[in-house]
Amino acid sequence: MVCLGNICRSPLAEGIMKTKAAQAGLNWHIDSAGTGHWHAGELPDRRSIAVARQNGIDITDQRARQFIPEDLERFDLILAMDTRNHADILRHATTEAQRQKVRLMLDYSHPGAARSVPDPYYDDNGFQHVFELLDEACEQVLIQYQ
Repeated sequence: MVCLGNICRSPLAEGIMKTKAAQAGLNWHIDSAGTGHWHAGELPDRRSIAVARQNGIDITDQRARQFIPEDLERFDLILAMDTRNHADILRHATTEAQRQKVRLMLDYSHPGAARSVPDPYYDDNGFQHVFELLDEACEQVLIQYQ
C-alpha cells in the first residue's frame, strides 16, 4: 500500500487489509510506505488513527517509511493510492515482472476507471470517505487473491 507520505491513505489501507486478511485466516505480509520521506518514523495522521478506531481497527503500531526499490522484489503486489504514486513507483521498476506488480488501489473496486484515492490530508471531513473507498477496494483484493 503506497501513498505520498505514508501517514493518511496507505496506513488506513494497511490496517484494513491486515484486518480482512486475519479474519479470512490468511497469513499475508501487508505493509505500507510513502513515495516521499517527509514523515519517516512518524505515526499515521491522527485523523487516520481516529477513523480507523471508529471502524474497529488500531493502526497505532504503524510507522511511516519511504518506499524503496527493493519493495518491488519483496512484495507480490504493490497498490498505489493514486496515479502520481503509481508513476513514481513504476520509475523504480527494472523488469516487466516488477511493473506488473504495481496497480492502482481503486482498480479493484472500479476496474479500468484509473480512479485515485483522494488525499484527505487537507480535508478533515475526507477521512471517512477514504476509509470507505479503501474498505471496498480491500474487500475486492481479498476476493481476487484469496
